[in-house]
Amino acid sequence: MKQIKLCRFLFFIPAFLVFIAAHAQPPKGIKWLKDGSGYYANESGEIVKYQLPDFSKTVLVDRKSLIPEGKTNALGVRNFFMSDDGKTVLLYNNTKKVWRYDTRGDYWVLNIETKSLKQLGKSLPASSLMFAKLSPDGKYAAYVSGHNIYTEELATGSMKQLTTDGTNKLINGTFDWVYEEEFGCRDGFRWSGDSKSIAYWQIDATKIRNYLMLNTTDSIYSFTVPVEYPKVGEDPSSCKVGVVDIATAQTKWMNVPGDAVQHYIPRMEWAANSNELIIQQLNRKQQESKVMLLNAKTGEAKTIYEETDKAWIDIKSRWNDDDPTGWEWLNNGKNFLWISEKDGWRHIYVISRDGKKETLATKGDYDMISLEAIDEKNGYVYYMASPDNALQQYLYRSKLDGSGKAELISSEGMKGTHEYKLSPNAAYGKHSFSNAATAREEEWVKIPSNEVIKSGNKKMNPPMPVEGTNIEFIKVTTDDGVTLDGWKIMPVDFDSTKKYPVVFYVYTEPGATTVTDSYGSAGTFLYNGDMAADGYIQISLDGRGTPAPKGAAWRKSIYRKVGILNIQDQAAAAKKILEWKYVDKDRIAVWGWSGGGSTTLNLMFQYPDIYKTGIAVAPVAYRLSYDNIYEERYMGLPQENREDYIKASAITHAKGLKGNLLVVHGTGDDNVHYQNTEMLINELVKNNKQFSLMSYPNRTHSINEGRGTSLHLATLFTNYLKQHCPGGAR
Repeated sequence: MKQIKLCRFLFFIPAFLVFIAAHAQPPKGIKWLKDGSGYYANESGEIVKYQLPDFSKTVLVDRKSLIPEGKTNALGVRNFFMSDDGKTVLLYNNTKKVWRYDTRGDYWVLNIETKSLKQLGKSLPASSLMFAKLSPDGKYAAYVSGHNIYTEELATGSMKQLTTDGTNKLINGTFDWVYEEEFGCRDGFRWSGDSKSIAYWQIDATKIRNYLMLNTTDSIYSFTVPVEYPKVGEDPSSCKVGVVDIATAQTKWMNVPGDAVQHYIPRMEWAANSNELIIQQLNRKQQESKVMLLNAKTGEAKTIYEETDKAWIDIKSRWNDDDPTGWEWLNNGKNFLWISEKDGWRHIYVISRDGKKETLATKGDYDMISLEAIDEKNGYVYYMASPDNALQQYLYRSKLDGSGKAELISSEGMKGTHEYKLSPNAAYGKHSFSNAATAREEEWVKIPSNEVIKSGNKKMNPPMPVEGTNIEFIKVTTDDGVTLDGWKIMPVDFDSTKKYPVVFYVYTEPGATTVTDSYGSAGTFLYNGDMAADGYIQISLDGRGTPAPKGAAWRKSIYRKVGILNIQDQAAAAKKILEWKYVDKDRIAVWGWSGGGSTTLNLMFQYPDIYKTGIAVAPVAYRLSYDNIYEERYMGLPQENREDYIKASAITHAKGLKGNLLVVHGTGDDNVHYQNTEMLINELVKNNKQFSLMSYPNRTHSINEGRGTSLHLATLFTNYLKQHCPGGAR
């Protein structure tokens, strides 16, 4: 996923992402047969099918079948999608990145029986198709190109343009930057079950101002790169849902109540039939959620389920980012699953179609972490949870009717982080396990017995520690009575009678945790060398507001206090650590990326007597510069509480800098704009605060584009740390 080591995010997908890879079009993961009895895979350019439990292999599409007429080379396959009957495969290649992922490219359709291979949208520009999907009846494909929706009849190749008003600002069938970044919304249209209609989102960003990034290196004359980017406090894009008839190309707009600008619609699906849609609507502050049924013919909307929260309400991409589409229907559409924190814990509920009856399926004082599978036949829902240790996760199941207790499926003796990719009926799964001292191991198992049907990279039971690991999990309780989980890596040949420098790695915002009991999650991934051997103590701590499975009160205590409460917790815990007799108070460093960069700045400026050296990568220095969905979710509307934003912003406290500060930022960062660092520079200059700066031209938020960039950044980080916070015992 990443070019250099990054912690595994336990709970949420962060807004200020540290490293982003260009994945192929979601959904990702294992491509299961519809009945869950096996899976499809792309192996060496061929599409194969494995039948479980014996893993018998059938080659469905060989390389010869992937050679287009008149060509000599087979198509490269970036991703593929099978029809429900397994007779047709949709192939995806020649891909291009759209912000974070390769969601634009070329699509081909192959009839497996006849070997007929045809390119979709051949008359449209190369690499311009997005989210192509076969119709349920297998007669059509639909896709987006140029922000318009098309259908294509597979037998004849006849194309029909269903929307004609799409532009860079009026977006049909996909989403703008901020919906993608903050809601995980990318694929913006859905086939009806009868293959006669397509429901889709339309995002009207015509009133959203462009943020203009400046490209000064790709040509002799500089040019601007516009990004429609609603800053916090600015109105969101208008959002509405329509249903287009593929025969007439006429759209019926749904009459969703309320102001189309002052709301969000992060979820929309067909409601287990071809007559109704179901949506989730959030108000702008994301504190009110309404589930509505929409009549596809009349557009009439009916609210069936409502929920409010004094802080915020999360959506599906927060617990199922692999595939945030789909609505989990039960009992032939009479019930659906819903996930809520309304009782103080993240739990799974079964809701009746009219919303009048609900059943709590997961009972107890613990959080469901992620939804994994539904076994409706036997009456179970499978999910990840960790009731006893917030740093770990295990597979559990509960009865859909709410009876009985949660049942642990993962091996009780394997303490750490379990991950599963379960078949649709939860009969089989690909299981992986690791902990801080045990490298990731994989195997295939039967569910729920955990019987191994195929071993993975090494024998999993019992787990074998990795030689040389020296990670210890710690708890630090502040004077305020707040206990933070953390990890600590001690120096090689540690001598308790001497003093050592400490390097703190921070993130601390609602987007991610940095402390998990999983292999590779601990350490200083930007350091070019062996920090333990070089005599550093390494520590990371998760305070209040981080998305650990510790209950809603823990996570939401940070509401309107991002950049405030998390900073206080980190400093209070650091004060306790400085009491350790082997810690050198004069050699204390802190670093972080993105939200962690913001935290680093605030710690350096507000607590200069603790933190003597800081490295802030791609930081948000001014909270009023970031996007509206993220900031308003966690901080409220600045029109109502602007003072919280000012207090939380690092530039407000820049005059407090006393130590050594290195700021690193890519000038082509479309996520956390380089503007933040320039505003910070002005504030530091005004106060005559000396600092170091490294700007990477045209690099994005990941700062990994361009030959040699990652090594250069790691070398820069390492040299700065060694110079200003040298390692070793004293």
